[in-house]
Amino acid sequence: MITREQALSYHSSGRPGKLKISPTKPTKTQEDLSLAYSPGVAEPCREIARDPNEVFRYTAKGNLVAVVSNGSAVLGLGNIGPLASKPVMEGKAVLFKRFADVDVFDIEIDSLDVDDVVRAVQLIAPTFGGINLEDIRAPECFEIEERLVESLDIPVFHDDQHGTAIISAAALLNAMQLTGRDVSDVKIVFNGAGASGIACAKLYRDLGVPIENITLCDSRGVIHAGRSEGMNAHKALFARETEARTLAEAMVGADVFVGLSQAGLVNEAMVQSMADQPVIFAMANPDPEISPDRVRRVRRDAIIATGRSDYPNQVNNVLGFPFIFRGALDVRARKINEEMKLAAVMALAELAVRGEAVPKVVRDAYPNDIFDFGPHYIIPKPFDPRMLIYVPLAVAQAAMESGVARLKVDLVEYRKQLEERVGGLTLP
Repeated sequence: MITREQALSYHSSGRPGKLKISPTKPTKTQEDLSLAYSPGVAEPCREIARDPNEVFRYTAKGNLVAVVSNGSAVLGLGNIGPLASKPVMEGKAVLFKRFADVDVFDIEIDSLDVDDVVRAVQLIAPTFGGINLEDIRAPECFEIEERLVESLDIPVFHDDQHGTAIISAAALLNAMQLTGRDVSDVKIVFNGAGASGIACAKLYRDLGVPIENITLCDSRGVIHAGRSEGMNAHKALFARETEARTLAEAMVGADVFVGLSQAGLVNEAMVQSMADQPVIFAMANPDPEISPDRVRRVRRDAIIATGRSDYPNQVNNVLGFPFIFRGALDVRARKINEEMKLAAVMALAELAVRGEAVPKVVRDAYPNDIFDFGPHYIIPKPFDPRMLIYVPLAVAQAAMESGVARLKVDLVEYRKQLEERVGGLTLP
């Protein structure tokens, strides 16, 4: 485990922070500067004024994403504000660059007002090829994303919602395969009805889990038909007829538990009450709802995933957002739609079950882990370079087939470009 001193030293030593901007063209001579700025810069300006699509040819827009937050729901820290959220947003930028060679400006907005956040992003949108919303509290995050998706012609993606949903959905599909279940038959209990919980429930529904088989719980208990306290339209979508009122009651006979709440809210008795071969995604960070060790005390037949790197099957959003945006940017997508999200799910799920050997770089990064498809390996690892090939390829294809791509690419050639990009990732 890292210490507080290590973390503070990492962020403050040398040049403060984790990011810098570097030029991509020569700037050594007077001629270079004349081309980079005045008078040479006028020529691409004229071309873009003539045809706005030329902005992708002459500027960095097509490889630039804004990571936007108001700091209202940061990691496990809560509403710490825009300034205190900046280290997290810089960290997100580092992951974009490290794993998918996507450039990022982090944008911290000093407002909790939905209209302010929406308008701020709308005003800066011409700079970017995509918008990644981050650490914005529910339920405001739902409205902010919806309004931006409707009003902008570039991808807008709230990673706290869809990132967790996509990664855990891939893990769910593979857990179903291992236990011989079909998604149309499973009973799933969620604990946590915030941004990620609602998004996961919606995506699982889109994968084929009947909505009547989904039980959603929040801090007040089961979200059931007729409940009025602590409700909103997003929770109401999953309100159903049930006699269960507590999480413990809901988990009796459940096939799957999905935790997106707080540490320690699940005990051994709840796990014991679940169906045979239970699937337990205890994804609260930094500590899960129940530890894998406690699960195994009572259920050796369980398949377990958490949000932590020191246990098998880490559900980590870095498995998704860099590669989803890579594919979306490379076909100049106008949005990230449901087809693209499902394509990412399928690509991630298939990558874990492929017969090919896991690359050595992954084995070296996780020397004690098992890499044969099974209960301890149902989703790929963050350092697997194959994700930069398979996930963007699937996302780009889905964007083209669903009609949101501005640019049509040859998938064979695009795969070659992605393979070259993997080879070119030499960042620290």
